[in-house]
Amino acid sequence: MADARPGLYASVKGLLGTSLTLLQTRLQLLVTELEEARVRLLAILLWAAVAVLALGAGLLFVAIFLTILFWEQRLLVSGVCAGIFLAVGILAALTARRLCASPSGLFADSLAELSRDRAALRSPEPEQE
Repeated sequence: MADARPGLYASVKGLLGTSLTLLQTRLQLLVTELEEARVRLLAILLWAAVAVLALGAGLLFVAIFLTILFWEQRLLVSGVCAGIFLAVGILAALTARRLCASPSGLFADSLAELSRDRAALRSPEPEQE
């Protein structure tokens, strides 16, 4: 009976150590995914801001150029330019809304690893002789 206790204690200690190692690995994967998502989001925001500023300035100068070029029809040119700007703005807003509504796939690797872990724990191990 005395021999069973150290073996049981050692088994529980080993199981706890393995569980903590597994948990640490999964947390490291989660942190890595968060870091990748953060870097990607910052890059997207930076390039989007540059694009908005450059395109906005370019469109404004095109509208001014067209108004001066067709001075006699300045009301018509201003109205057409305003309509085009509004159409592009609405299209961009709808596209952004669609992109925000679609799933991002964040934590997909972590969830897949946890599913594999759960499946491995549920499946019966082959008996060893």
